Amino acid sequence: MFIFMIENTLIKKTVLDNGLTVLSEFIPSLRSVSTGLWIKTGSRQESQKNNGIAHFLEHMVFKGTNKHDALDIASALEDLGGSLNAYTSKELTVFYTHTLDHHLHVSVEILSDMVCQSLFRTEDIETERMVVLEEINAVKDTPEEYIFDLFQERLFPHHPLGYPILGRLETVSKFDRQTVLEFWKLFYRPENMIFCAAGNLEHEQFVKLVERYFSLPAGKVEQNTVTPVAMKQFREHITQGVHQTHICLGGPGLHYLSPQRYDLIALNTYLGGGMSSRLFQVIREKYGLAYSVYSNADFFRDTGIISFYIGTDPKNEKQAVELLMAEIDSVRSQPLPKETIRRIKEQLKGGFLLGLEGSNRRMTRLAKNYIYYDRHIPVDEVLDSIEVINSDSVLDLAQKLFNMQGLNMITINPSGVHG
Repeated sequence: MFIFMIENTLIKKTVLDNGLTVLSEFIPSLRSVSTGLWIKTGSRQESQKNNGIAHFLEHMVFKGTNKHDALDIASALEDLGGSLNAYTSKELTVFYTHTLDHHLHVSVEILSDMVCQSLFRTEDIETERMVVLEEINAVKDTPEEYIFDLFQERLFPHHPLGYPILGRLETVSKFDRQTVLEFWKLFYRPENMIFCAAGNLEHEQFVKLVERYFSLPAGKVEQNTVTPVAMKQFREHITQGVHQTHICLGGPGLHYLSPQRYDLIALNTYLGGGMSSRLFQVIREKYGLAYSVYSNADFFRDTGIISFYIGTDPKNEKQAVELLMAEIDSVRSQPLPKETIRRIKEQLKGGFLLGLEGSNRRMTRLAKNYIYYDRHIPVDEVLDSIEVINSDSVLDLAQKLFNMQGLNMITINPSGVHG
């Protein structure tokens, strides 16, 4: 066992003999603890044949062990007023809880048993397959969500980052117990995990609980490290039984370690990050062309995505896209005023600091810092990174990202409308 003291003594790190990293942040003002078991594996580690298995495995972990059946797992924390949930992303699978501080042992025991001792019974796989197939159908029936799956698939063709996290109907339909077990054995290894907690807890107590309940042996993990190459350009129009035209436009963004990461966060905030953003104010408030209009900046280990979404009446598609392109052209043609930059920085700093008031946000931040940066990033360092954002740095980034001829677009249109 290796114990590390971080410069902030409220944050501690221990690496167990089996390779599991245990992190904690002591927040004495709280009566609760948020706990997360982070697996550094998501849909990015899949193949075309088993696309969707990371998310499917996340579901199966809730179906029961020798010690706890599915109802026990569902009620163990709810009966105490707490919560248990999970999610799968492109690069991560996360199981997390929120409980009162004196129920920490329940969180650690349940999370450990689920992840280490799940039975993966064939009958449960058959039942959960139907659930996930309906989840996939629900996304396809939600064009505002489905369009981003389509966009990423076109942006990163033939690479797992382009695969839908839920998988495809044809792949999920073929999953069996062997498929689930193989993926679990490959990636659910202690050296590929972080057990993290934030709240009113003592690190030493947390480590003892993890050592008591977490039973996986050491094992090596090989990750997919091939960086995707984005398609140069695509314009695609799809017809579906919808009422609006749904528009997604964008291209490659930045990775987590990019020195201009905070410039992109500022640029995204300015263009489509809220009610005061340019796209919201122009396309919705001024012209009334859309209810939903926003932008996203997604970061991965070695690449990223910047994307824009508009849902509008088919007859307004041309005008809405022209207004969007005009705003993009504006930020790449001239620097933002200093007062605008000042306002954005205050917004980012305020949002960041307010987010630190919740234990789940603190737990998530701590885990991601170690996953992507292999260290704890102090609050002051984040604030300093925001403070150095300036008009020239944002302009420089906009000119790099937004080649007006190279932006990609995909639309989902009502029947009879072809974009």
